[in-house]
This record gives sequence, structure tokens and C-alpha cells, in this order.
Amino acid sequence: MLTRHGIVALLAGVVAVGVGRVFAVLELFMIGTAFIAAAIFAVLFVNLRRPRITAARWIHPSVLVAGDTGRVDLNLHYLGSVRSTSFELCETVAHPGTRDHIARLPVGSLRPGARSSTGYQLPTSTRGLVHLGPLTVETRDPLGMALSCRVVADDDEVAVAPRVVLLEMPELGRGSLGNHLLNQARRLGTGDFHGLREYVDGDEPRSISWKASARSENLLVREHTVEGLRRCTIALDTSPSEYQDPAGFERGVSAAASLVHSADKAGLATRFLTASDIDLRGPQVAGNTMRLLARLEPAAGTFDQLKHDPGDGLGLLVVITGSKQSAGWKAIQSAVDPTVTALQVTTEERSSSSIGVSARTDEEFLASWRSLTGRDQVHAAAS
Repeated sequence: MLTRHGIVALLAGVVAVGVGRVFAVLELFMIGTAFIAAAIFAVLFVNLRRPRITAARWIHPSVLVAGDTGRVDLNLHYLGSVRSTSFELCETVAHPGTRDHIARLPVGSLRPGARSSTGYQLPTSTRGLVHLGPLTVETRDPLGMALSCRVVADDDEVAVAPRVVLLEMPELGRGSLGNHLLNQARRLGTGDFHGLREYVDGDEPRSISWKASARSENLLVREHTVEGLRRCTIALDTSPSEYQDPAGFERGVSAAASLVHSADKAGLATRFLTASDIDLRGPQVAGNTMRLLARLEPAAGTFDQLKHDPGDGLGLLVVITGSKQSAGWKAIQSAVDPTVTALQVTTEERSSSSIGVSARTDEEFLASWRSLTGRDQVHAAAS
């Protein structure tokens, strides 16, 4: 096809030929003919010299984190029997929430059967899916009057996960959350059997040893060794009605990503679920969650999956929602196992719970979590 310069040249040639013929001006006639011939030559050149290229796209890393810069490498194979002309690779890059732009990569002349590679950087700013392609080969004539385009690679997409902050998971006896977990571990006796002691108010009824109590004047309870935290479930409330604006939901997604990544890295049995029936667990839970969160959108639902929790040992359930009185948080209260401590993270308002986390900003989430786990005291002492 003709470019804008080619169209102008062709029209100028036609006009020059017409005027030269009417007024018998041979020079003008010859100039017009040259313009027309140049346009025809340009079209023939780009169609006959169009390179036969196959291309494969390699995107790394396969999952990006918002703020990172990835790379797209293009591996080319020239199938022509004669040396190619120079050409340009063009690919549309569509980032979420921004205007599309085109990556242009010039490629020099290739000999028959040659393999080559080129690529470009892929910066990211927000989570979501970056759409790439199609990849086209553009060939131009030396005068820039004609252009030939051919698709050599189909569309592709890159998952951009939310930003992740590595958090210190709670330790028994450290911070208000750690103290709560320690008391719960002592009361429930999740470790190995250690001995018997007299019953006191607050002890779990199921820890009573009825056989030993029958031989004593007082109720006796079994004491066990104290185990640390063994499992962590992160539940993200995706109901649109729980968030005042998209920013609150995005803060919740980022908090969920950080908690899943941190719990998995700490060696806890990690589980991620949403109110829209998503339930992830297993050895690849962190990577699978990052891929999911890259494309997660608000959706209504309930946390029915929590009714079937086969986990063992002391557990932590972190519920991420918009407000303190959200429907998802209320529904979870009746489904929580006695061995599990429920912790609420609120993105729209300040938490009023002694073991709650406020996440009205990313900075507040980090500070609130550190305070809850007693890490702010450690940092203060170190400074």
C-alpha cells in the first residue's frame, strides 16, 4: 500500500501528466510520468522484497510485579532464498489504564536461513494484563512511498501481579497477635501431651481429661507442649459493595499478595481464597496466587470454602475486606475453627480491634502489621 508520501507523489504525477498533455509541455509530462513510475516501483518493491519471517515471542519473567521492568525477546528465522532488505518489527503494547503504544524494532538485512533476535523492555506501573501484538513486519521502499505489513506472531498477554512486601509472620509471645496465639495454643493444647493440671476459667472444655478427673476431686485438663503457628489462610473479600472506590479494592489485593507470599516463604501451610469461590493451596500457592491476582476483578460471593478446612495445628485466618462490619467478616465468624485466630484487615476504615490491621494506605498497612506482630518495637530498639 502507498504511504502518504506515495499518495501525494502519485497524485502530483497524474496532475503533471494531465497539465503537460493539455498545454503540450513535454518537461511537465516527463516529470509526471516519473512520479507515477516511482509510485508503481515502490509498490512492486515492497511486495516482491517482503521478507519471509517466522517469529517467536519470549516474555520473561512470565509473571511481573507492578513496578518491575520485564523484557520481550523476539527470535526471528528468515526463510527467504536471497538476502533480505532491511525491515521493521512493530508490536502494539496495551498497558492497563494507559494509552497503547507501539514498539518499533529495526532489523538489518538477513542472509538466507539466518536466525536473529531482538527485543524491548516492558515497564509496568499497575497490576493487570498487558496485551501484546500482533507482531508485524513492515517493509518500506528506499523512497518511503510504499509500505507492506504482514503479521508474523499472534497476540499474547503478560500478567502483572500487585506489589509485594515481605512481612514478618507472627511469633508466639511477640506483639499483641503473638500473645493471643500463645494463649490460644496453651488453652487448646495443639502440641504433644505434657501433663495434667487443674481446670481454670477459659480452658477449652475439650481439653478436660474426664478419666483423670473421675479419680480426683477437681476437674483436670491435659497440658501440651506449645506449638508455633503452622498454617495461614488469607481470605480476600471481592464483593464490590464492600469497597467505596477501586483504590480500596486494589489495596486489598496488594495486602493479599504480600500475606500469601510472606506466609509461604515462612514455611506455613498457606491457603488463599476469595468470596467468589476461588480456593488455592499446595506447594505452588504463591505463584498461582500471583497469577490470579494479576487479573482478579471484584465479584460478589460468600466464603463457603471455609466450612471445609482440613488443616491441623494452630492457624491464622486473615480476612481482607473494606469495612469492619462487612457481610463477609460476619459470615466467617460462625465458620472459624477453634484452633484458628481470625484477623481482620480493613482498607476503607481504621480497625478498632486489638488484633486488627488498618490498610487505608499501603504505608498504614505495613506499619499496622508491624505493630501487631511486635516488629516495630524491634526496629525502634535497633535504632
